[in-house]
Amino acid sequence: MVKQTKSQRLREKMQTDIKYSKQTKLGDLPEPREVEPPRAMMKELKKRIEIAAISYFAREDELELRVEFRLFPNRTFFSSVTSDLYFDEEKIESLRMRVLQGPLATDESEFSGVLDMTGVGEGKHTLKVEMYELWSSGEKLYCTSREESFEYVPVKREDRLIRVPMLKKAAGAGLDIVSDKEKNIYREIEKEIKEESESRRDHW
Repeated sequence: MVKQTKSQRLREKMQTDIKYSKQTKLGDLPEPREVEPPRAMMKELKKRIEIAAISYFAREDELELRVEFRLFPNRTFFSSVTSDLYFDEEKIESLRMRVLQGPLATDESEFSGVLDMTGVGEGKHTLKVEMYELWSSGEKLYCTSREESFEYVPVKREDRLIRVPMLKKAAGAGLDIVSDKEKNIYREIEKEIKEESESRRDHW
């Protein structure tokens, strides 16, 4: 066995000390940190629409409908919501509602409508309300729905029966509502204005 010199023994001892000093001890490990999702993602996860109640009142050839709903976490997270109305599983109207902001606005809101029941047959029917936030891509977000059944007895029987009623009018609390029928009217007006403007341009 080769006898080590004093300087060789000191060198080996220093190398050993350096090796152990670089090793991480269990007590030196950093505590694990919880990774939080981005704030935008947290807001998206909290958003939802809740339909609190659907109430109705039948009178001669009409059915008054009222829908109460709440926006979570609050209405400032929404600029608009869309509501589709179904009668006996058939869609009768789509309402796009702009959520109005302001110091007096609350997170609870409601909208109402009057259905023209002329010609609707007597018996059990269902009303369904579907609400969601509609993106420009056409995707429905935070979709929720609620359905109610009711017995309808018309005051007078019409000769011609129809399957579903028509929405005569709609109103909302803290909402600006535009129906599909009104959208079509606005499109026709815009089309006429555009055609008139183009015809004038041709004469110049």
